[in-house]
Amino acid sequence: MYITYPGMQITVIPVTLFRQNCTIMWDEKTSHAMVVDPGGDVPTLLAFIDNRKLDVKTIVITHGHLDHAGGATALCRHLSERGKPAPEVIGPTKEDKFLLDTVVEQAYRFGITDLENAKVDRYSCDNDTLCTIGRTFRIVHVPGHTPGHIALIDEQARRAFVGDLLFRNTVGRSDFAYGDGALLVRSIKEKLLPLGDDIIFVPGHGVPSSFGAERESNPFLAQE
Repeated sequence: MYITYPGMQITVIPVTLFRQNCTIMWDEKTSHAMVVDPGGDVPTLLAFIDNRKLDVKTIVITHGHLDHAGGATALCRHLSERGKPAPEVIGPTKEDKFLLDTVVEQAYRFGITDLENAKVDRYSCDNDTLCTIGRTFRIVHVPGHTPGHIALIDEQARRAFVGDLLFRNTVGRSDFAYGDGALLVRSIKEKLLPLGDDIIFVPGHGVPSSFGAERESNPFLAQE
């Protein structure tokens, strides 16, 4: 997937059988990197990191589903085995702890055996500021797909990472016992779209879009 990022290098690697978008972005001058949603296929992610000699400083997990969180523990372990300091793992809000603690159980239902429960160094709170790899990100709590789901916003670069909240012409699933479709749509409208039509976002699956394009054409957001 091709997406530009002012002042940074970025690549998106689909992982697991769900083809979840794991994003790796880095400062080319320092090689300091951040990984968003390392859901699995850790050998592939490590090969990319090693090939570019990246120093992963931060891992961000947008929510607790297996395909977004299931590779974080292994990735940290393998990076530490290479003699590098373990990256800081930033989780969703604490409402998703029950999902992070049951990744193995989630994976078992799909016959997947190589994922691990995710441990975080700290959980997020709404409107937290994350400063890493020379960038400043705003963390926005957007519940509905899962209770603790977050979006990561770089307001200066006009880029966002939204996990499974919002996609081109659709929104995330809410047909879980803990999902809330009405809350999801309301949260997107109230907390993401006002940040600006020009913000380009990387979704958890599929191709990038912009908040403006979705505000105008996404049928779920048009509903009142």
